[in-house]
Amino acid sequence: MSKAVLVLENGSIHTGVSFGAEGTTLGEAVFCTAMTGYQEMLTDPSYHKQIIVSTAPQIGNTGWNNEDSESRLGKRSQVRWSADFIDHQDPGKIWAAGYAVRNPTNRVSNWRSTSTLEDELQAQNVVGIAGIDTRAVVRELREAGAMRAGIFSGGAVTTDEDMLARVRAQAPMTGADLAGEVSTEEPYVVESAGEPRFRVAALDLGIKANTPRMLAARGIEVHILPAGSTYDDVLAVDPDGFFLSNGPGDPASADGAVELTRRILETKLPVFGICFGNQILGRALGLGTYKLKFGHRGINIPVIDLATGAVAITSQNHGFALEGAAGDEFDTDFGRGRVSHVCANDGVVEGIELIDGSAFSVQYHPEAASGPHDAANLFDKFVAAMETAAGASTAAQPEGNLS
Repeated sequence: MSKAVLVLENGSIHTGVSFGAEGTTLGEAVFCTAMTGYQEMLTDPSYHKQIIVSTAPQIGNTGWNNEDSESRLGKRSQVRWSADFIDHQDPGKIWAAGYAVRNPTNRVSNWRSTSTLEDELQAQNVVGIAGIDTRAVVRELREAGAMRAGIFSGGAVTTDEDMLARVRAQAPMTGADLAGEVSTEEPYVVESAGEPRFRVAALDLGIKANTPRMLAARGIEVHILPAGSTYDDVLAVDPDGFFLSNGPGDPASADGAVELTRRILETKLPVFGICFGNQILGRALGLGTYKLKFGHRGINIPVIDLATGAVAITSQNHGFALEGAAGDEFDTDFGRGRVSHVCANDGVVEGIELIDGSAFSVQYHPEAASGPHDAANLFDKFVAAMETAAGASTAAQPEGNLS
């Protein structure tokens, strides 16, 4: 193993050994508190252009498999997928820019593993670092906030001044328009499990694989559309609902998705958004967004449902949030809206909705890959909204024309 260094924008340098591919990688340094689920985390498109620092000390003991990744490599090879949405020959694309860990395991122990974590990092040319004090790095990120960073290993290690200059020369995450870089190039369909009940148009802003799988399990045929899709592209699907996915970057840069969402809201088609999709819906309803100091990234973050007082333990990965607070109600061009969920730790907005029930979104990940399943019922809520809309549509038809 060769020497590797993690260089932070504030001038801090952490020395360790190479982990994965050797070379240079640049990105925003962020930390994740999850103790498990590193494969799902690394393949989550929301981590595009970010260097992940894992707070858990030992990483890699379950290896890597061809089932648990939340993305797929390359261009889609088929336009229709079965409801399980798994290509058993595809290890999944790693979207994270780099990986920083304390103690990578020397031995893989899981019956489903097809390779080791380090083998996959090397195969996909992902530069990482091991053997650093990740607790010290996390303290810096908590105090100073997420910041630009770089990992340099092997022959890429140069002078401290040169490496720091390269780190500081990269663009910040604020203002970054990244959804188009991780979105599908062509539309494709994930078939429903069993007889289809509804059809949903899902805007792929960086969608995780488990999301269409969860929808398909509820009898939904999911038409996944590129991030740059138009209103006519959505209408061509003839959907019963519209879904806004998670994704990377600054929501303030996603004007196209916001305008498309506004046009959909005018039709009263049921809308459901997750993570980045929560911020897109919020902007469409007139709310502002801002960058969190160090974000929410983990799988044990408590969220309060303001309507019931119930607390769900959730999986999260976001560095931006909607402006607002618990108890807020507001006027929109589409009816009255309100903040529906907040984080129990810091009061950050975790969900919004139109009071008429036609649109809602959450900042966390109810598909929970990885993470707890407390919020999986939100997919059922989306189905119920489509059932209500379908019933209203049928009731509005003239008598004798109910087919």
